[in-house]
Formats: sequence, structure tokens, C-alpha cells
Amino acid sequence: MPKNIFPLDSTKGFTEQELTGHNRWHPDVPAAVTVKPGEEFRVDCREWFDGHVKNDDSAQDILTVPITRAHTLTGPIAVEGAKPGDLLVVDILEVGAIPQEEGPLAGQGWGYTGIFAKTNGGSFLVDQFPDAYKAVWDFSGRTATSRHVPHVKFTGITHPGLMGTAPSADLLGKWNTREAALIATDPDREPPLALSPEPYNAILGTLTGDEFDRVAGEGARTAPPRENGGNCDIKNLTAGSRVFYPVYVDGANLSVGDLHFSQGDGEITFCGAIEMGGFIDLRVEIIKGGMETYGLTEHPVFIPGNTAPQYSEWLAFSGTSVTLEGEQRYLDSQLAYQRACLHAIDYLTKFGYSPEQAFLLLGAAPIEGRFSGVVDIPNSCATVYLPTAIFDFPIKPDVGGPVQIDPGIGAPVARI
Repeated sequence: MPKNIFPLDSTKGFTEQELTGHNRWHPDVPAAVTVKPGEEFRVDCREWFDGHVKNDDSAQDILTVPITRAHTLTGPIAVEGAKPGDLLVVDILEVGAIPQEEGPLAGQGWGYTGIFAKTNGGSFLVDQFPDAYKAVWDFSGRTATSRHVPHVKFTGITHPGLMGTAPSADLLGKWNTREAALIATDPDREPPLALSPEPYNAILGTLTGDEFDRVAGEGARTAPPRENGGNCDIKNLTAGSRVFYPVYVDGANLSVGDLHFSQGDGEITFCGAIEMGGFIDLRVEIIKGGMETYGLTEHPVFIPGNTAPQYSEWLAFSGTSVTLEGEQRYLDSQLAYQRACLHAIDYLTKFGYSPEQAFLLLGAAPIEGRFSGVVDIPNSCATVYLPTAIFDFPIKPDVGGPVQIDPGIGAPVARI
């Protein structure tokens, strides 16, 4: 087992640890630890909201989740010799939950999926699902089941939702400028078009005093993916993956967090994966001058891992770029994927699931989302592939009609 260079005590909060991570992107957040090229190491990661969400049958904690606290990131991890213009090569060797049978924190034998309320983050289908819901998932080895979404069992596709390098001051300025311009087009929108810098709840490693205040006022929120990688939520970044990150600052300053036990393509409920705390084993290398050599000046590329669940039979749902009200949109692939998801949700309700249970399932299970047609004007076509083997009853259309299942206690809602 690689040496754990960033251990976390499960009985303490994120800011009470011996090493403190961060939850904002900024070049001046100091590195917490340093590693050498070729070194293999382990780090612990807190669940992205640091224990706010509980293993119970209420979604009140999802409704009140402190968005300004996200994400609790482990790092920055400096890599000796890394310079701006290099590529940082990161091998994901292993990812796992907190190694305890059970306990109060997500990752200790359980995790959760949440539909975020429209007033507190929203989701991919926010207009159809404006309220807060939660499903708790129990882990048995690499398998997940839920009392809130019964009659399903699947193998997790465990991965880090967020990993990336620190931005340069120039790149950070570009982020803040372009996102502020977007917000200005509709500043009162709910949910907002973007998240501007917010000093409240900022965690910045060892920074204090005036330097803390300056960085907290400039630091970029970690919610979206950007050129440095960040919160990409790519479910295929499993063990065995290799990622090539642009380096913008001396040492690269790699950070990681937001571990997921499983996720469907798109993480469509916003907190759509099965969130957990845990550990990740990494190895790092440097390709000198790699950004220019390979033309990778913006955004990482990756080689997917080889530990994905092996599902071979699927039921696929399609959607096109026409709104629910019948308005035609031109090659709107985002809308087409929303319609495919809604198609799948409506189908699953015919078996007894509530729409919210079906939505939570699509966020957590290893569904595959595809942009299947993007050239045939005016309609894009997107598809959602649902593995049939995760259900303990037949879900394919049949002349006998859909099997009616007991939907269990359902997914509790905390209404606004």
C-alpha cells in the first residue's frame, strides 16, 4: 500500500485536521505536501460537504446543504520539478471508500445521492424537479443497494469526481471575468448562471490574515470543470486511468476530492453520483514542455481505466431537441439529453417507481449517455443507455405489460 501523505481523521471536521486542504482555486493557496516524479502515494478525501448529509430518511440536509462549502479538496500536492507548460501525468491506482464497516460519515459503508432544490443549486432537470430529495445507498464490497430505490443492485464505478491543477493568476482572472459576464446577463436567475467568488466558508490551507482575505475574494469556486480539469465528474476515471493535466504554476499543485462510489453519465441530479469519503492512490510523472508538444494548452485528456462494470444488455431511451411545450430548437444537444432522461424516468414510473426515485437512480447507476446524432437539422438526438441487469425484475417492454413492484418507502422530500 502506498504511503498516506494526507491522512484524515474521520472523527474530525475538515478544518480540524492536522493537514488542511482547500475549497477554492487560486495560485496562491500553498501546497500542503510535496511528492517526487515517479512516486506512488495515497491521500484521504472527505465527502464533498464534510459530513453535512446524514444516513436517514429525510432530505432536509440536502435542502440546506451549504453550497459555499464545496468542495472539500485534498491538496494542493506539489510535484518537484513541474513548471508551467509541462504536462502532469497522473495515474489513478486505486479508489475506495473509508475503510470501516459502518459509521456516521458517507463512505463508511454507505453513500448518498441528492436532487438539489432549485433555490440551492438545482439540477439538470430543475424545472421538472424543483424540490430536494435524497437516496441513501448501502455498500457491500463494490455493490450498491438502496432502501429508497428498491429492486436495484449494481456494481459501482468508483472514481474521483474532481481532480485538477492550480490555475495561474492570468487563467484565474479569465475565469472570473467570463463567468461574471455570464452572471450579468441574468443576475437574479435561480439557480444562478454561475458561482462568483465567495469569501464566506472559504478554506485556503494555511493562509491567514490579509493574504487569506485577498485569496478568498479572488478564488474561483470549484463547482464547474475548467481548463485545469476540476469538477469534471467523468465516471470513467476509475482505477487504471491515466490523466494528462496542463501545468500552470510551479509544482503543478494537484488537488483531488469529491469521491464517488458510482455515477451515471452527466451526474444529472447535481449531487447525482453516490457521494462518499475515502482514499485514492496516485502516481505522478512530468512531461517537460508537454503542453506545447501535444497542443494541450487547455483541458486535460485521459486514458480511461479498465475497472468499469461489465454490463452487456441495455434498454436505451432517446430524446430530440424539442421542448416539452413543443418548441423546436436547433441542434440543442443539451435539451435532447434532458428529453432522453425524462423519457427514461417516465418509463420507469410505469413499474411503480416515483419520478423522483427514477431520477435518483439515473444519477447514481452506471448509465451511459451519448450524443447520438448532432448533424441532422433541426434535431439533435441524445440517448440514455440503462443496464437491464441492475433490476431484479424484467424492465423490457412485453405483451404482458409492466411488472408492478413495491416502490418501498420512496425518496423523502423536503419541500420549500
